[in-house]
Formats: sequence, structure tokens, C-alpha cells
Amino acid sequence: MSGLTSDQEQAVRSAVTTSDLKPRIISGVLLGLLALGLTYAGTVTFAALVIAIALAMAWEWGRVVRGPEIDPACIVHSAIVAAAALLAALGYAALGLVLIVMGAILVGLLRFSEGGRLSALGVPYVGIPAVSLLWIRADVSYGFLAVLFVLLVVIATDTFAYFGGRAIGGPRLWPRVPPNKTWSGFLVGITAGTLVGVVFAFFLEEASYAHLAATAFVLALVSQAGDLAESALKRGFGVKDASALLPGHGGFLDRMDGVVFAATAAALIALRGNLHEPARALLFGS
Repeated sequence: MSGLTSDQEQAVRSAVTTSDLKPRIISGVLLGLLALGLTYAGTVTFAALVIAIALAMAWEWGRVVRGPEIDPACIVHSAIVAAAALLAALGYAALGLVLIVMGAILVGLLRFSEGGRLSALGVPYVGIPAVSLLWIRADVSYGFLAVLFVLLVVIATDTFAYFGGRAIGGPRLWPRVPPNKTWSGFLVGITAGTLVGVVFAFFLEEASYAHLAATAFVLALVSQAGDLAESALKRGFGVKDASALLPGHGGFLDRMDGVVFAATAAALIALRGNLHEPARALLFGS
């Protein structure tokens, strides 16, 4: 903002953020309730939710990286992600991951002379967390609780980082990328996310406080990294929001950035514990 001091710029940003707060809260609550209901209802409804969001994210990725038109790369990106998610929902998560790799190569070739690397990166960025969440949710015994755990950690981290940063202020976390994010917000968010693990362990019989707190800490940390990575992508292309699909939030890429990294990390943690019962492995360590 030319002609303004740093304090004035901060005041303008604060005023804009405050004006966006009401629609942000309303749309966030409504979206959260819808997601909770579809996740609880079963694997079929959860798969439909994941695929719908993944398709929106695939379009938004192309919008940020290449422009608003729906080109062949966007169509292939969307088709590959949807097919990979469907395979994961049917119990073939490994095949879904293979398809994602093939899709990334194809999209990269389609855009070889025009930013092909970033276009190709969008396929695993959207596809891998979709497959990860569906793989975890398919665990009959603890699938719903494990997905709920991941989502609550991300929500708590994001929410408390936002309000903690506004309340405490202090040094900027990464001034050249997300100018409003502070170290205080980052630390408050990580703490809140970790506490979700402690609370979860209290209500989950036979769960280890240490394991769930440590797991939540890792998920909170990587979700913050996802937030920074998506901010860096948008800043690189001079874009404020990925789209205007979500009032007060921007687009699904803007809201799912923490989930993208956290879901992938959760799948890796589960993979180390028990390939056949990933949700149980995530929550109990084996």
C-alpha cells in the first residue's frame, strides 16, 4: 500500500479483516457442520464430500497458476484427482496414488512450456490428502474418530493462531509472505492443536495422552507449514484468494491448506503403525 507507513498498513489490514469476520464465522460454522454430518454418515457420503472439495481445489489451483480458463490441464487434473479419490473410497488407495503420479506427469507434459512444474505439483497437492483422508476413514473401527481428530487439530490450530496473533501481536512470522501472521499466533495455534490431542485422549478409552499429544503437535506444526506454503504460492502469483467460493474465506485452497499437509502427515504416521487399520494406528500408535 504505497504512501502508508507500516502502522497505517497494519490498521487498514485490521479493518478489512474485522469486516470479513462475520461472514467468515457464519460460512465456517455452516461448512463445518455439513462436513461433520457427511463424515459421520459414512464412507460414501464422506467420499462425495472429499471429491467435491478436491474438484473445487483442482480448479482453484489452475486459476492461481494458469488463469481462470478451464484448459486441458485443469480437466485432466480434476479427472485424475476424482478417479484417485474414488479408488481410495473403494479400498484401492495404493492404485489411487499411482494414478496421481501418472496424472502429475501428464499435466506437466500438457503445460511443459508454460509453468508445467507448478501445474503438475497441483495433482499430488490435491490428490494425496484426498486419498489419505479416505484411506483413514475407511477403517471401520476408528475411521470417523481419526478423521475428526485430524480436522479438529487443524481447526483449533488455525482458529487460535488467528485470534492469538491478533490479541498478542508481536514480530511477524514471515513478513514477505503472510504479512499478518505472527510468531505469537503461530505458538498459540500449535499449543491449541496439541491440546486437542490431550482432550481426545481423555475421552478415548485406552488412548495414550503422550501419543495423541505428540501426534497432534506434529499435525498442528505441519498444518501451519501448509498455511505458509499456500500463502507463498498466492504471493508468488499476486493473488489474494484462490477464489470467492467461500464467503469470508476465499476459496477451498485457502481453507484446506492446513488439512492438505495434516492429512498427508496423518497418513504417513498411520502407515508406520498399521497398514490395515490406519485410523487405529493414528489414534493408538499400533
